[in-house]
Amino acid sequence: MHKKALILFLFLLSNSYSCAARSSDLERTIQAQGQLLVESQQKISELQADVDTLRGQLEETQYQLNQTIERQKMILQQLVNGSGLSSNTNPAKEGISLPTSPTEDQPPSDLSSWTNSGNDKTDYNFIVQFINDDKQNADTIAAFQKFIKTYPKSTYLANANYWLGQLYYKEGKKDEASFYYATVVKNYPSSSKAADSLYKVGVILLDKGDKKNAKNVFQQVISKYAKDKKTVDLAKQKLASIK
Repeated sequence: MHKKALILFLFLLSNSYSCAARSSDLERTIQAQGQLLVESQQKISELQADVDTLRGQLEETQYQLNQTIERQKMILQQLVNGSGLSSNTNPAKEGISLPTSPTEDQPPSDLSSWTNSGNDKTDYNFIVQFINDDKQNADTIAAFQKFIKTYPKSTYLANANYWLGQLYYKEGKKDEASFYYATVVKNYPSSSKAADSLYKVGVILLDKGDKKNAKNVFQQVISKYAKDKKTVDLAKQKLASIK
């Protein structure tokens, strides 16, 4: 009898130890899972903060883009109504020619590291040498934009804006080209580049299918720049082609 009781006691004791061991393992598992949950929540919080930052940057970029688009629309509308401009297609096809390098004997090799000299004429003549260098198109655009900011009262501003229009036009970026062409017509109407710039406004409008406003612009070219026979002839040809 005592022997059976002892066996039963040992059996219960063994089960008790086993349950205690399992309980300890369960507690460690729960603690580990809890730690993983805390770490996951922290990572989620960090990711959410990054998303919020990116969202703010995206909204700021979108705002700036919308502002630029609105400026372009305003300038273009002024041109269409009688005092503005825009453009984009194939320069050779439309009678648009880029200048040859004025220093062909010693052509410059690089523009990416250019810095202004403090003399607008010197800097303009230097930048203009790269207009036909397609490999440095982006650097030429950046240089002309820097030139405009550096010399806000330069007598070469009309030309600088015109060449920016040409360079963007060559890249197929019609909206950017229109903006700079329009700037020439609006701010420098007596410039030698104004007639061609206004003509290109009509070309871009026509290219976009806006025949009504394109006709209006071509008619302005003919009436405002009658002395520029070459551009006037191009405008007349465009008018004749509009059905």
